[in-house]
Amino acid sequence: MKGKITEKLFKLNANQTNVRTEFIAGLTVFMTMLYVLIVVPGMLEEAGMPKGPVTVSVILMTGVITIIMGLYSNRPFALAPGLGSVAFLAITLASAEGIPWQVGMGMVFISGVIFVLFTVLGLRQLIVKLMPPAIKLSIGAGVGLFIALIGFRNAGLVVASEDANALQLGDIGSPNAILALIGFLIMSVLLARNVRGHLLIGMVIVTIIGIPMGVTTVPDKIFSLPESVSPIAFELDIMGALKLAYFPLILAFFIPDFFSSLGTMLGVGSKGNMLDKNGNLPNIDKPFSVDAGGTVLGSLFSVPVMTTYVESAAGVEAGGRTGLTSVTTGFLFLLTLFITPVIMIIPTEATAPALILVGLTMLSAVRNIDFSDVTESLPAFMTIVITIFTFNFGNGIAAGIIIFVVLKLLSGRHKELHWGLYILLIPLILYFISLAN
Repeated sequence: MKGKITEKLFKLNANQTNVRTEFIAGLTVFMTMLYVLIVVPGMLEEAGMPKGPVTVSVILMTGVITIIMGLYSNRPFALAPGLGSVAFLAITLASAEGIPWQVGMGMVFISGVIFVLFTVLGLRQLIVKLMPPAIKLSIGAGVGLFIALIGFRNAGLVVASEDANALQLGDIGSPNAILALIGFLIMSVLLARNVRGHLLIGMVIVTIIGIPMGVTTVPDKIFSLPESVSPIAFELDIMGALKLAYFPLILAFFIPDFFSSLGTMLGVGSKGNMLDKNGNLPNIDKPFSVDAGGTVLGSLFSVPVMTTYVESAAGVEAGGRTGLTSVTTGFLFLLTLFITPVIMIIPTEATAPALILVGLTMLSAVRNIDFSDVTESLPAFMTIVITIFTFNFGNGIAAGIIIFVVLKLLSGRHKELHWGLYILLIPLILYFISLAN
């Protein structure tokens, strides 16, 4: 009976998968995303928000909205607060500008409402169709390199140097880096031998190896009770956010997340062979609706912009193809409300090599870009490098579209441009102007 219900909900046979594979994929995504529970509350605490309630709120929103994504869209996408938006609210708005976090959450709510309107009116789907094929093809590679960079950073193999104003090699002799390198070797060998679940197996082995190395911390208790979210729930200040001067700030929430979600969905979809011949994701309005609604719902519980996470690609790499992967990931997050000490035993050094390997498997999309035509290859190239250099999908995709239109126009090939691209150009240019100011 359970098998029939599962098949009816997720169409496992049609997607050539099964419950075991989907569960392993969901567990893999969960383990690679665990760092969110440490990083996000830590940043929001800098904005003056209480860390305990924020942690509980992040867990609830990540779990619930990811489950909704799986049930409604039947796609293996997981959602959590976007790190760029979290940093923007906590560091730029609250710490630097002195804007109360409640007003910042009001801006998040407004951007979420705009998301919903764009989705309901079909504007998000239209923008996807307007996007040049070269940009769509480059997104997968950009996502892959972005994921790999996160992996190198989490492993401590690459660090940002303030003195050199650049990335540089980390302390590769530290126990953390050595453990990550051991994990990379284990997972690479398992991948080369075509072992299913190589990422999950590798993460478990590395976590165990990390105990005698002093990297993996063994908890002193198993269970814990969650704190109340009442100090932060429904504390957003929508009216305070409705100032004309705040419009560029709302735009800074909206555009990066819009294109980041789009980029992740297309990139992860490409990895799982879910895209059609035109590079579009069928029925993309469903995951878009959950993504948009998740931002609105999250703001009510003082969680910044909920977005589809690139770590979803780790689940696809593990074989996940349906919403059962997302449902599994979501339920596992909800379980952390009561067993946080046990779950947090997994070190980032165990998940980092998994992200690096996922990045490798996503680079193949660039082979379909026409590198003999600079009006196609240059925008694709810029989409990838700006994504990596600015650590932001939205910047990369927005810049790629602008460069594509300008190149085609000035090279006398304006007939290759859809009129809608000219309209799309306006908010993208305004976005970069707002960043400059």
